[in-house]
Amino acid sequence: MDDGSSGPNTDPLDAYSAVVTRVAAALTPAVASLRVRTRNGAGAGSAVVFTDDGFLLTSAHVVEGLHGGGRSGGPVGLAQFADGTEREFDVVGADPLSDLAVLRARGNTPPAALLGDAAQLRVGQLVVAVGNPLGLTGSVTAGVVSALGRSLPTRSGSAARVVDEVIQTDAALNPGNSGGALATADGRVVGVNTAVAGVGLGLAIPVNVTTRAILAALMRDGRVRRAYLGVAGMRVPLPPAVVRRTGQNHGVRLAEVIVGSPAGAAGLFTGDLVLSLAGTPIVTPGDLQRLLTERTIGRPVELTVWRRGALVDVIVVPRELVTT
Repeated sequence: MDDGSSGPNTDPLDAYSAVVTRVAAALTPAVASLRVRTRNGAGAGSAVVFTDDGFLLTSAHVVEGLHGGGRSGGPVGLAQFADGTEREFDVVGADPLSDLAVLRARGNTPPAALLGDAAQLRVGQLVVAVGNPLGLTGSVTAGVVSALGRSLPTRSGSAARVVDEVIQTDAALNPGNSGGALATADGRVVGVNTAVAGVGLGLAIPVNVTTRAILAALMRDGRVRRAYLGVAGMRVPLPPAVVRRTGQNHGVRLAEVIVGSPAGAAGLFTGDLVLSLAGTPIVTPGDLQRLLTERTIGRPVELTVWRRGALVDVIVVPRELVTT
């Protein structure tokens, strides 16, 4: 008796395996194993071809200490692809505060992977990680999106920042996966694997509007310019009186205002509740980070704060963030 569980039309792979196999076949050729040598010794990681003219995306910490190394004429590392092809590469630019870097291969590369949008991800969604853990080229693991909206602290010199909207996944990651691809079932890269946080826990920088702007800046200028206010704060619920007046439920309470900073010079104080910047609502510290772009450096911007029962507008002139 045929119960429909087998037959000539039965796919030998189940649906899950079919998806992972398809993504691996499409994406593995575009993921390179990196070998680098820095003042700290030899290192390894992964990178993803994301343009057809040889630009690769990786994690900044993989090429730390190599920024501009190729400007003196010599390549700074070697990229090996799954088909055995090797290409020397230069570092075009690196941004430790987002843990992203752009490389340029010397010679032809496989076709580029397609970038997706991490903003469309959902918890529980299938994702596939492709990289080179422990130097094993072309390794593929699969799992799900375990959580969204995680934060990852980063630092460059005296400057510190928090990368927002980080993706948490249970797809197995190991040393060497950093800079590799995290992709959805349609083969689009939605994350750059950046951290192995523990057994069954990996983190990836999201590919989104912010990431694309960072990549464009690195390709154009070799660096990312950011504005600096000189404050530290936390997300807090707003008092009912503020909610009624603004329709906004949360803001950022300033826990620190650095002496001599643009915020200090403008008259901001510890305890101020920041509600908006240039008319855009501020709900989290990440909102401030995203709005303090190159365009705001040296330009007066209006911050609206709640202070002692009143709305106060403060004009502040951000400076460029110095990371060394």
